[in-house]
Amino acid sequence: MQRRRVLVEGLLRDKGCDHLIFCGANRTGSVVQWLTHWPVTNEAVGVFTPGERSAMFVQYVNHAELASIIAKETDVAWGDPTSVAAAIGVLKQRKARSGRVAFIGPLGARQYEALSSEFGRIHDLNADYTRFRQVKSDEELDWFRIGAHFADLGMAALRNHLRPGISEIELCALIEQAYVSLGGGHAIHFVGSTPMEAPTVPVPRQYPSHRRIAVGDAVSAEISAAFWDHSGQVLRSFTVGKEPNALYRDLHRAADAAFDAVCAVLRPGAMPADVIEAASVIEEAGFTIIDDLLHGYGGGYLAPILGSKSRPAGPVPTEPFRAGQTVVVQPNVVTRDRKAGVQMGELVVITDSGVERMHRYPRAFETIAV
Repeated sequence: MQRRRVLVEGLLRDKGCDHLIFCGANRTGSVVQWLTHWPVTNEAVGVFTPGERSAMFVQYVNHAELASIIAKETDVAWGDPTSVAAAIGVLKQRKARSGRVAFIGPLGARQYEALSSEFGRIHDLNADYTRFRQVKSDEELDWFRIGAHFADLGMAALRNHLRPGISEIELCALIEQAYVSLGGGHAIHFVGSTPMEAPTVPVPRQYPSHRRIAVGDAVSAEISAAFWDHSGQVLRSFTVGKEPNALYRDLHRAADAAFDAVCAVLRPGAMPADVIEAASVIEEAGFTIIDDLLHGYGGGYLAPILGSKSRPAGPVPTEPFRAGQTVVVQPNVVTRDRKAGVQMGELVVITDSGVERMHRYPRAFETIAV
């Protein structure tokens, strides 16, 4: 937390600002937790000033009690009548000057209008904050390893309960049970199932269906569980009662090859274009992707967000990878008609010598015996 304060103090100094408004609402706005440990519930608006204790105002009134315990190095209060109005009061007490206030987080239009009417232009530092989040400290990596372990437990629960007759919804409930009792937090559990001989689901569903698993199914999953705001992400595929058919063997073989090829080029100084070129084994095998090939992760869905040659994700970024950067490599290889697909991948951290796996769940295309 001290490292983060120093980073923000330096950023404010570089931008010619004296104070930072940090905010979040409806469980989004990671900067609030990054600076205070408090996971945003309905709303939180804080004031960060170098050399002073931060002040934070939350909604609802009953949330302030717990927020003051978790954010123990921050002065917390209920934001009556509105959190931004209370924050403006703090800025006035601290004699904030026009043009010297910045913000990070999803500041709403009315919040911005209220702030700018008092302090002129409010400087947007979200891009700088995202750059901070891309590279993790040693302390953060320790916590991400715990989140990765929880995600691995979720994937193991899926594997252990995958059987004919169980529904996708029931599987998702069992995935959560694997880590919640240990203090793990839920991020995502996407599950997709489809018959291998007549596939229609190429990528895990963001919302599970009532479909029940059958012999001969292919099942793919993407699971993230968290230790506070530090989550892992692991992606795997399975078949039920039957070995993968020729199509699914080829799909997974291409996904494995793409994962290895991408990880082989990831190191400090490597360029996003290098990753896309390495993943061309997907197109060479006659396939494409739906999901992003690689994305930054940890504290949000971060840059770079990369597609493949056959499914771009917009302009290719030109900033090189850095040591300490955490990314998810996740080649979701699918047929060009988008009917069949597999998932393979996980969170890794880039080191001076290459990549370090954050997960321990086995890499395999597992067949579940029935």
